[in-house]
Amino acid sequence: MPPISRESAFAWIDRGLDERDRAGLTRTLLPRDSADSLLDLAGNDYLGLSRHPAVIGAAAEAAARWGAGSTGSRLVTGTTELHHELEEELAATYGTEAALVFSSGYAANLAVLTALTEPDSLIVSDQHNHASLVDGCRLSRARTEVFPHADVWRADGLLRAHDGPALVVTESVFSVDGDVAALRELHDVVGAHGAALFVDDAHGFGIIGPGGAGAFSEAGLVTPPDAVATATLSEALGTQGGAVLGPRRVIRHLTQTARTFVFDAGLAPACAGAALAALRVLSREPGRGKRVRLVAEQLHEGLINAGLVVNPPGAAVLSLPAGSPSNAVEWAAACRAGGVAVGCFRPPAVPDSTSRLRLTARADLTEQQIAQAVRVIADAAPHHLRL
Repeated sequence: MPPISRESAFAWIDRGLDERDRAGLTRTLLPRDSADSLLDLAGNDYLGLSRHPAVIGAAAEAAARWGAGSTGSRLVTGTTELHHELEEELAATYGTEAALVFSSGYAANLAVLTALTEPDSLIVSDQHNHASLVDGCRLSRARTEVFPHADVWRADGLLRAHDGPALVVTESVFSVDGDVAALRELHDVVGAHGAALFVDDAHGFGIIGPGGAGAFSEAGLVTPPDAVATATLSEALGTQGGAVLGPRRVIRHLTQTARTFVFDAGLAPACAGAALAALRVLSREPGRGKRVRLVAEQLHEGLINAGLVVNPPGAAVLSLPAGSPSNAVEWAAACRAGGVAVGCFRPPAVPDSTSRLRLTARADLTEQQIAQAVRVIADAAPHHLRL
C-alpha cells in the first residue's frame, strides 16, 4: 500500500508567515541599546523611574536578600514582606481597601475577568479595550457584549437588557489612541443596574489623578464598593508586574480563586522592591505625573505645528495615523535612523487601515529632547500625511 501523502505538521505556519510578509505585518525583535543612543518615545516608562537610583538600588537589595526569583506561587513560596508592603502602599495610594500583586498586568486582567464572573454573568466591554482584556473575556465563562468605543448610552442599554450579575470593562486611558474614558458616567450607569465596574488603569496610574493616584481619584470615586481596577508596575513605576486594587472581599476572593495568582510564580522580589521604591519616589515627588502631561502637550503642539495629524493626549499617549502598515513601518524606521524610537502599531493591534505611530511622553524629557523628537518625527513623515 503506497504511503499517504501528508503535509508536515507545521506547514500551515509557513503559509501564515508568508501571508504576513505580503501584508507588511511581520514583526521584528529590535535590540535595545543600553547606551541610550536612541531617544525613547516607544516605551512606557512614563515617570522616568526605570533607571532612578533609588529604584535600581531597591531591586539590587531585594535580589541580594531574597534571591533572583520568587521560586514558586505566592501561596507556596513566593510571598515576601516586600509584597505585603507593596500591596498596602498601592492600596493607600490608589484609595482602595486592598491590593493584590501579580507577575504581570496581563495576569492581573485575566484574574479579574475570570474570577469575578460566572456562567450567568454579562461582561460589557469597550470596543477599544486592550488584548489582555479581550483574552480575559474569552477565557471567562460569561457572555460578552462589546459596545462602541466610549458609548456610555450603548453600555447602559446592554445592562438594561440583562437580568443578572454584570461587569462593565474599560481602560482608563486607552493604550493606542490615548483618550480617557468617561469613568464617572460609566460608574453612574453601573450603579443604576447593580453591576460592577472594572477599570484597566495601566496608562493612568501615576499620571492622572491627584499626585498620580490614578483613575478612581481623577473621577472622584472614593473607595468605590462596586469597582475594581488593575494597574501595571511596568509602566509608571518603571519595573515589572501588575496589581488588582479594590474592595477587601474582592481581593480575598482573588487570592483563593484567580488561576493566574494561584498557579503562577509570584512576582520576583527584585521587581517588588523596585516597585515599592518607585511608589515612594512618586509620593515624594507628586509633580511627576503633571510633568508627563505637560510633555505630552508640548509634543502634541510641536507635531501639529509641523503639519501632522495627531490626537490630543488625554494623558501621556499620542497617536499619529500612518494609513497602511508599510507606511507605519517605514516611518518608524526613519525615526529610528534619526535617533528616536517610536511605537509602530499595525493589525492586529489596531483595525485595518488604521496603522499608526504611537508616542509616549516621559517626565524626564528635556525641552531639547522634545524639540529633537518633533523635528525627527516630522522630517521622517511621508509627504502625503502632512496637512
